[in-house]
Amino acid sequence: MQTIHDYNFSGKKALIRVDFNVPLNENFEITDDTRIRAALPTIKKVLEGGGSPVIMSHFGRPKSGPEDKFSMRHLIDHLSKLLGVEVKLAPDCIGDEVKKIASELKPGEVLMLENLRFHEGETKGNEEFAKQLAENGDCWINDAFGTAHRAHASTAVIAQFFPNDKMFGYLIESEVKSLDKVVKDPKRPLTAIMGGAKVSSKITIIENLLGKVDNLILGGGMTYTFVKANGGEVGDSICEPDFLETARNIEKLAKEKGVNLIMATDVLAADDFSENANTQTVQASQIPEGWQGLDAGPESIAKFKEVIKNSATILWNGPVGVFEMDKFAAGSKAIGDAIVEATQKGAFSLVGGGDSVACVNKFKLADGMSYISTAGGALLEYLEGRTLPGVAAVRGE
Repeated sequence: MQTIHDYNFSGKKALIRVDFNVPLNENFEITDDTRIRAALPTIKKVLEGGGSPVIMSHFGRPKSGPEDKFSMRHLIDHLSKLLGVEVKLAPDCIGDEVKKIASELKPGEVLMLENLRFHEGETKGNEEFAKQLAENGDCWINDAFGTAHRAHASTAVIAQFFPNDKMFGYLIESEVKSLDKVVKDPKRPLTAIMGGAKVSSKITIIENLLGKVDNLILGGGMTYTFVKANGGEVGDSICEPDFLETARNIEKLAKEKGVNLIMATDVLAADDFSENANTQTVQASQIPEGWQGLDAGPESIAKFKEVIKNSATILWNGPVGVFEMDKFAAGSKAIGDAIVEATQKGAFSLVGGGDSVACVNKFKLADGMSYISTAGGALLEYLEGRTLPGVAAVRGE
C-alpha cells in the first residue's frame, strides 16, 4: 500500500478528499476552522513534494444543484491565508473546463473544486461521476475520516481509478492508528467509558466492546434504564422502558465475558432540569418521585476514578452527567482529570464523540489526552466493528 510518507509528488496533481464541512455565520464567516486546520499537513506535504493539490470536499446539504450559500468560495480566502498560497476555485468539480484548469496547475499551485454535493452522483456513489472526478488528478489521497463511513463517489468509489496511486492523508492515518490501538491491539487493562442519554443509540457499540474491554463504565442518562431494569426507582430521570430487556442482556453478556461493568451507585438528583434546581445525593435505585438524576454521586465518582487510574488503554465516548451545567459537571470533569492522570503515567487515551470532546474542551483537558477524534459517525461505526468504505477503499479490502 502506498503511503503519503514515501510517495513522490513531484510534478503530480494530487486529488485530496478533505472534510471542509465547517460552520458559517450569517455573514458567511467561518466560526470554527478545526476541520480545515486538520487537513493542512496533508496539503502541505504535497506542496513540499513539488506537487499541486487539487482539493475536493462536500459542504452543507445543497438540495438540488448549486446554491451560492454552499459554494466553496466562502472558504477560499481563509484556506489561502492558512496555506500562504493563493488557492484557485474551479467553476465546478467535473467537466472539461475543470480538467483543463487542473492539468495546467504548476507545482506549488492549489486548486479547490466546487462543492461535490452540487452533483447527486457524489452521495449516490455514482461510478461515472467518480471517474470524471478522477480525471482531475494523478493520485488520490483520502483525508476525510468524518465521511469515511459513507460509500460516496469521492470517498470510496473513486479508488478504483487509482489502483497504484491511492493513500491516506495524515488525518485519516492518525485516526485509524489511534482507533486500532483501542479496537485491535490494546494494552491492558482496557477501559471504555460510555456516557450519553440513551442506551438505544449505543447498543451496538456496547455489545461490540464487551468482546474487547476489561472494564466498561456506563454513565449518563442510560444509567437509569439499567437501574429500572433491575427494579430500582428512577423518579423522573430519563429512561427508555422499551430497552429494559436490552439492559438486562447487556449485564448478562458482560458477566459471561468476564467484563467488569461499572455503573453509578449514587447520583446527584435535582428537582428540576436547571442550574437553579435543588439537589440531593441519593442511591441510584432510590430516586424520589419528581426528582431526576443529572450527575454521578461522590461514591460513584471515586469508583470510576479508581478503575481509570489503573488502566493502560482508555476510550471515552460520552459524558456521565449534564456537564453543560456547572452544577452537574463534577462527574464528567473527574473522569477527564483521571484520564489525564492515567495518560501521564503512560496510558493511551482516546476521546471521541461530540459531547466528550466538548466536555474535554470546556475543562481545558485536551492537551492531557493521547488522541482526540473529531469524527462522529465514522468513529462510532468503527467502534461497532463495521468496515468503513473510505478506509477499505484505500487499503484495497
